[in-house]
Amino acid sequence: MSIFPVVLCGGSGARLWPMSRGGQPKQFLKLIGNHSLLQTTLMRVKEIDEARGPIIVTNVDYRFQITDQLKRVNIDPSAIILEPVSRNTAAAIASAAHLAVSANPEALLLVLPSDHTIQNDAVFRDAVREATPLALDNRFVTFGVVPTFPNTGFGYVKKGSRIGNAGANVYDVHAFIEKPDRERAIELVDTGDYLWNSGMFLIRASVYLEELQKHEPEVAQYAEQAFKGSRSDHQFLHLDSLAFANCPHISVDYAILEKTDRASVIAVDDLHWSDIGSWSALRESIVHDEHGNVLIGDVMEEVVSNSYIRAEHRMVAAIGVSDLVIVETADAVLVTHVDRAQSVKTIVDRLNASGRQESVTHRLVTRPWGSYESIDQGDRFQVKRIVVSPGAQLSLQLHHHRAEHWIVVKGTALVTNGDKEFLLTENQSTYIPVGISHRLRNPGKVPLELIEVQSGSYLGEDDIVRLEDVYGRTINA
Repeated sequence: MSIFPVVLCGGSGARLWPMSRGGQPKQFLKLIGNHSLLQTTLMRVKEIDEARGPIIVTNVDYRFQITDQLKRVNIDPSAIILEPVSRNTAAAIASAAHLAVSANPEALLLVLPSDHTIQNDAVFRDAVREATPLALDNRFVTFGVVPTFPNTGFGYVKKGSRIGNAGANVYDVHAFIEKPDRERAIELVDTGDYLWNSGMFLIRASVYLEELQKHEPEVAQYAEQAFKGSRSDHQFLHLDSLAFANCPHISVDYAILEKTDRASVIAVDDLHWSDIGSWSALRESIVHDEHGNVLIGDVMEEVVSNSYIRAEHRMVAAIGVSDLVIVETADAVLVTHVDRAQSVKTIVDRLNASGRQESVTHRLVTRPWGSYESIDQGDRFQVKRIVVSPGAQLSLQLHHHRAEHWIVVKGTALVTNGDKEFLLTENQSTYIPVGISHRLRNPGKVPLELIEVQSGSYLGEDDIVRLEDVYGRTINA
């Protein structure tokens, strides 16, 4: 018996803007502790009995962030499945199920979101152990969390009758309930018959595919075609684009869980779980001070209570306020009442509608070779701080509309500038004229840091003509 943890890593986390953005969603952020939500999930499943390397299902645009996060916590995945487009969880899990069955026809899938928190790992492992016999008996076992308060941000599961000798905490599923309003949530919790729907479950990979074929045959058909037409690239598995794009966009809850007669639920207590679906949910997951505040970064407060205040780049001062969320980043500040934290997505939708980039990128942008951060910009100029990881290199490229000056401030750079190649060390620089091919490499053992000054008539990122690239990105020479 093998358990394949399937970590779903394609969400955008819009309700945690301005920290979480389209180009760097919440699963990649260090919101609690010293690791990202994704890294914490991966380290947790590593300790499960019979667990194989995780199967990570993600958007193709996140592939380099995934590999960097894996490397930092020394996790070796079974595969990283790359979705060419988003088709929700039913199709994503189907691709992982096909992969698991091809490795072991009796494989179990432990399906987990990448952006949730669990503070009691031992309880989680015990719950997986309790669920395993049920999954081997072809049950669809979901993990329900015993609610501690009437939360309106979670879905609920209604417990049915207990299942034979499966354990005191194991039930048939009577019904799934959508996120309720406040009055309804109080009613559900007061009955004692409802659990929070954690979105985590355990099932045989083959049974998942059978249930998908039974209830959503069109998803099953195109997901299978996408898997059979996939291509491998080291640890990446690229699903067939055309077939996967034809998959209906539907969640596993609607596709299977609400229709199957095989659904069971394990009531898990003391898990300290949260889906971190909003800033108020994040606040509830962190220990408060004596005034009910969570203060992160350079924060000065006076007569403040029941608030979450986070300063990322500068000091934030708050006086005489309560029940607020204040989040400061380099290019945006969010201020909202805790009761309206679920509404942050409306701001993101407005940013998207207006074409503004603050919903997509931070000033700090990650790349497979490292990162760059915009420091200053104006008419016909832009200044960036570039960090290149040891052994990494940018693509060989040129620009039609801008020239660049590079000044090394730390480490050693191996520079290609036209037909010349040379080393630059700290306090040395080079100038790259418009239209000249160039590349930057870090041959050293420490990160390379430099200041780049761009000047020209157009400074957009789409003025990059790639001639060669070691990361498999599009060559547009």
